[in-house]
Amino acid sequence: MSNVEATPAELVCGSTAGHHPVEVLTPRDVPLGGPRAMSVRRTLPQRERTMIGAWCFADHYGPDDVSETGGMDVAPHPHTGLQTASWLFTGEIEHRDSLGVHALVRPGELNLMTGGSGICHSEVSTPTTTTLHGVQLWIALPDADRDAPRAFQHHVPSPIPLEGAVVRVFLGTLCGDTSPVPTHTPLLGAELVLDKDARLALDVDPTFEHGVLVDQGSATLNGTPLKRGELGYAPTGPTKLHLHNPGDDPARLVLLGGTPFGEEIVMWWNFVGRTHEEIVRFRDEWQAESDRFGRVEGYPGNRLPAPPLPTGRLRPRGNPH
Repeated sequence: MSNVEATPAELVCGSTAGHHPVEVLTPRDVPLGGPRAMSVRRTLPQRERTMIGAWCFADHYGPDDVSETGGMDVAPHPHTGLQTASWLFTGEIEHRDSLGVHALVRPGELNLMTGGSGICHSEVSTPTTTTLHGVQLWIALPDADRDAPRAFQHHVPSPIPLEGAVVRVFLGTLCGDTSPVPTHTPLLGAELVLDKDARLALDVDPTFEHGVLVDQGSATLNGTPLKRGELGYAPTGPTKLHLHNPGDDPARLVLLGGTPFGEEIVMWWNFVGRTHEEIVRFRDEWQAESDRFGRVEGYPGNRLPAPPLPTGRLRPRGNPH
């Protein structure tokens, strides 16, 4: 998914973990463009916290009535220095990229695209989709791998039944299940569905920081209440995460985790780089239709132009210590 804000914030991000109670990050609504645009709820990045492990971007959307919003139609747009992870709960999205991949994103299936030194792609909800509901996530690539070649991977995790819950692990390891999809830094990504009044104590890597996004219902993370759309952040240190669904209906959560990233990154629009000058170069190359990004074949429309750069130099914003 593209960040289609007209004036996207410029960010220099660095992930540092401290021994703090659970932080509750509230989302902000961002329209995807157009007169009847569907909107997304963005919890990463924000001023309070810019990264969780290498996870640097989280958009949560739906359930969205496509007949009212027109659904998703994101024209070809570029990425550098990151991976995109698409995870749906309802609906279907058609993905096309400059690697030549033409794939469908379906509920319960991970589609992971590696941008590396440059890629472009489009995302369009299919004609049969009536309700669209899911998350779009970005993963920052470490300096050693940020020029990795373009790649695309697909994985369908098996459900893991637990007492009062079902878990699907799409990246990393949890509950004895390991995703076969490799990552460039230690990461965790999973969907959890908790029954009414279910309590879950998850064994986790104490070197990881974690985030729990509430998709539906409500939940508590280590005793801290979280409402729908909120993201709870837990720092490194604990060997368990304690989750509880206090509601009368099932609660669906997305669990993200990873070791603190340990590098500063500059993130603006759809680019992840290391310096102001690098971001400027990426933007110029996209506007000039450089071979760096390639071309998307089969999308019936024009590519997405880059927004204007801010008038000042890109400024640092990092996680609190």
